[in-house]
Amino acid sequence: MNSFFRKKIYIVIEKVKKIINDVEWEVNSAALKENGKNTRMEIPFTLRGGQYISVGDNFHCCRGGRIQAIDNYEGEHFTPSISIGDNVSINMDAEISSINKIVIGNGVQIASNVLITDHFHGQIDHDILNVPPAKRKLFSKGPVIIGENVWIGFNVAILPGVTIGDNSIIGAGAVVTKNVPSNSIYIGAGKDSVIRTL
Repeated sequence: MNSFFRKKIYIVIEKVKKIINDVEWEVNSAALKENGKNTRMEIPFTLRGGQYISVGDNFHCCRGGRIQAIDNYEGEHFTPSISIGDNVSINMDAEISSINKIVIGNGVQIASNVLITDHFHGQIDHDILNVPPAKRKLFSKGPVIIGENVWIGFNVAILPGVTIGDNSIIGAGAVVTKNVPSNSIYIGAGKDSVIRTL
């Protein structure tokens, strides 16, 4: 087969993929609490608890994205909320998961393999260690609030009870366990983390 036909076949396959993706997103986004203009998640994606999730205009999430608002787990009930602002872009294989509240401001850019969660899977004490991890109850130490124009680097974990101020940068591989002021750079993890205000 010559290159002309290969190119034509490739173009047709890509068009079919886009149509399938658009239909899949159209069906799933209809369940959202609010859905702005020009929004899209690339397949495969996971969207759970859409009635608790709002996305603004020009939202885009690359393939492998997972956004879930969990209202029931192991017999406990929650009132989750996820609010994503305008012009937010999320790269591949990122996860946003809420049982409490997550707010992502306008203009936030999120790299691949990022985890943003407002809860933990089981409190850490001696008694809970005898319970299989999948059976441990979820609990939250507070909401996650991410301001506007924040850049979140590759492989970052943002944990419960954290506020990240406007215009901040979270360096690749960081584990964010404490508040980050506006106009700052956060690198590292836990006690070894460094915050530099610009």
